[in-house]
Amino acid sequence: MKFQIEREVLLGPLSIVTSVVERRQTLPILANVFLQLEGKRLTLVGTDLEVEISIEAQVLSGEDGECTVTARKLLDICRALPETATIDFSGEGNKAKMRSGRSRFTLQALPPKDFPRLEAGTWEERITIPRKELKALLDRTSFSMAQQDVRYFLNGVLLELEGSTVTTVATDGHRLARSRASLTSPAGGQRQVIVPRKAVAELGRFLGEGAEDITVELNNNHISLERPGGTLISKLIDGKFPDYKAVMAQVLNQKMVADRQQFHEVLARTAVLTNEKYRGIRLELSKGSLKVSAHNPEHEEATDEIPVDYTGTDVEIGFNVTYLMDALKALTNDQVEAELQDANTGCMLHDPNDDDTLYLIMPMRL
Repeated sequence: MKFQIEREVLLGPLSIVTSVVERRQTLPILANVFLQLEGKRLTLVGTDLEVEISIEAQVLSGEDGECTVTARKLLDICRALPETATIDFSGEGNKAKMRSGRSRFTLQALPPKDFPRLEAGTWEERITIPRKELKALLDRTSFSMAQQDVRYFLNGVLLELEGSTVTTVATDGHRLARSRASLTSPAGGQRQVIVPRKAVAELGRFLGEGAEDITVELNNNHISLERPGGTLISKLIDGKFPDYKAVMAQVLNQKMVADRQQFHEVLARTAVLTNEKYRGIRLELSKGSLKVSAHNPEHEEATDEIPVDYTGTDVEIGFNVTYLMDALKALTNDQVEAELQDANTGCMLHDPNDDDTLYLIMPMRL
């Protein structure tokens, strides 16, 4: 194969595709990016056998063919070339050659027929959702995923389709994030799938910016997301996600409304002197006031206070300060409402006029 392409045109798709390639692989060819040219359309594919990303780019000229070369070396070369550079690429046999200006590179190539592709089978469900909407749903929940938890079904985001609503949920057992949005056309039926952590991280880059619709296709084992010029396919986590609706049905009768920015800032200041391992912070809520305090094993202490809209009974409760700050950062309204009850029940955070996005944080004993 041969093609000529502008460096800037190649760099974006190559960066997205290379991000899915693991640095350590069981198969040498998994370190490579698959290149296929048809007409002036160059398709780049990267995979780790769990997630596969393919992105298209337009070449200036070329001869159809296929090739695989080391993804990271190709990316590093492209990054090192001048912004206005034009790249001449040719791949034949076990060598690939690149030329740009006076620069010359020869890379090892592996047979394209050996490059593994994800076989997803037949799709059973299809929906379309605006790219911005899907990205926002993931951004508002994905930070609550577990990391390398033995309860493997927590190491991902639940995607639930029910009627005309799409919901994303993530939990690590100590906090839970839920966000939902409306679909323009209803889904075929109720369906829950768990998208693994790696795919969720890649989706952030893959979706990027834009207002176009994303086509989402599902079956029992795979999910496919297609945007103009690109497709991401991922295996799903095989497991049963916790009944998040039951978890969120706690009775929380005390309600506090605070300025979200003030709340975040007072937590950030006090968090400096929390225990580095447990990150525990104490909230003392009384009429019109929220007092925040922290201490650590070095016997250092911090206290701070902000005015809030609260008229309930006095409540004293401990939390992981990072969980509170993450939730406040993800919300967008100027005000935040916190629903709580006592030291043994969780705290629900959301915008006062919107319960589409909810954060439930379980208490800590301090």
